[in-house]
Formats: sequence, C-alpha cells, structure tokens
Amino acid sequence: MITQTDNDKLYRYLFQQRAVRGEWVRLNQTFIDTLNTHQYPEVVQNLLGEMMVATSLLTATLKFQGNITVQIQGDGPLKLALVNGNEQQQMRGLARLQGEVQNTMSLTELVGKAVLVITIAPEKGERYQGVIPLDKPTIAECLADYFIRSEQLKTQLFIRVGQFNDKPVAAGMLLQIMPDGLGLAEDFEHLATLTETIKDEEIFALNAETLLYRLYHEEKVEIYPPQQLSFHCGCSLDRSGAALLLMPDDDIAQLLEEHHGSIDMQCECCGTHYFFNETTIAQLKTKSA
Repeated sequence: MITQTDNDKLYRYLFQQRAVRGEWVRLNQTFIDTLNTHQYPEVVQNLLGEMMVATSLLTATLKFQGNITVQIQGDGPLKLALVNGNEQQQMRGLARLQGEVQNTMSLTELVGKAVLVITIAPEKGERYQGVIPLDKPTIAECLADYFIRSEQLKTQLFIRVGQFNDKPVAAGMLLQIMPDGLGLAEDFEHLATLTETIKDEEIFALNAETLLYRLYHEEKVEIYPPQQLSFHCGCSLDRSGAALLLMPDDDIAQLLEEHHGSIDMQCECCGTHYFFNETTIAQLKTKSA
C-alpha cells in the first residue's frame, strides 16, 4: 500500500538536459483547514482548491519575501473567490456567493463575466497587479496566458481537485522554460505531453520521487528539498479593531446598541470571533491616536 508521505508539501525540480524547471504540490490538511469554517457547494470548493494549487505554484516562483493574491471577481453566482499565499507557503482563502450555485455549473456559468486578478506584494519594493480575462475553461489555461503576457515564459499548469480517502485534496504541477532563453519549445512540449498523462490516483497518493519517476523515468531530474504548506489566516484582535474604527462613531454606537453592548466581528477566512464593547473600542482609539 502506498502511503502519503508528501502531503502539504511543495517540491521544485529541474530537468538537467532540457532547460525546463518544474514544481509539484499537494494540499491536504491545508485545503481541509481552509474549508472547515464554510459550507461551500462542491463546485466552489473545487474552484478554491484549484486556486490554492495555482497560488502555491506561483508563490514558489517568487525570488523575494512577500505574497501573492489570486482572486476572481465576477457577476455570476460566485461573486468573489480569493486565495493568498506567501513565500513560506502559508495560505488562506475564501469565497463569497450572491446567487444559487449548482454543482453542474461550468466555470463561466459560476463566475459570469469575470476577471482573474493577480497581485504580487513584496515586503520591500513595488506592488504589481495583473488583470486577466477569465475567458478560458480553466484557471490553469488562464494562468498559462498570464505567464506568456507578463514574463514571456512558456508555462503550463496541471491541476487536479477531488477526494482521496474520503477527504478533499488538491494537487498540481507546473512546467516552465528556464528564463535564460536556452529552453527549446520541443523539449517543453515533450515534457508537457508526459505530464498530461498523470492520473488522479497518482498525483493524490504517490510521494514526489515516485511520481516524478513514473512520469519522467527517461529524464535526468534533480529534485530539491521540499517546502511545507500550512493554513495561516493572520487575523488578530488589533486588525479587526482597526477595521471597525474605519466606521463613523455614530454607526459604531448604533451597532453597540443593536447588539446589547458587544459587537461581534467574525473573520471570513478562519471563523474566529472578535468581540468589542465600549471599553475595548475606547482602548483601540487611544492606541491608534
């Protein structure tokens, strides 16, 4: 029996004779923790899984400390889907619905007229944002276009979302020609063709070394040490309080009256509740003054 020894890990690897690099990631507990506080329809869960895989693979391309946010903004039943990840592979995500969702819906039916927004925010340096029309059947295809347009690098993503051992799982792979310009298109296409043969039971169950050998056993592949993934929200009492203080004083007073002297602010990502009364709000105002 095969054991899942590489759950919630990301591996980078290099084809030594092809000038092509790759990444492989599998989200298990990280994905489960993201879904735990929500009751999303299955089709929305799967879309968030795809976005989490894509965000992890994109974040692994960062050469600096910072984070990437991938979000869908549309006018369909799914109004917003957002995933954020940093260079430490700490991730969080959420979705907002504004209509009835059917699990048989295609991506276009789910999001309507929509865009895919990618925001790259380094801790030091300028923030970058790219906006991509969501005009293809899958997130992976839209992101492949993004790399061609923004970085002129031939890139392909392979993303799978489903159930394994009766638990949600999301996994994926990325192939990219090396930015030194030495990669050949035919090498890339050859490796992409091999990668497309991957089966769900392989990408959901095998460890990285076995998986890569099955796909590329005739290639010389150098695998680098893995990076651990985890769910991390980053919310706090101070952050929730700062958001509350953006409201006019009269509105805050009205909320206190309506809720019997205590305002409950719940984090959308992790479900944590933060409570504020007159005393704590006064302390927040003093601290922020």
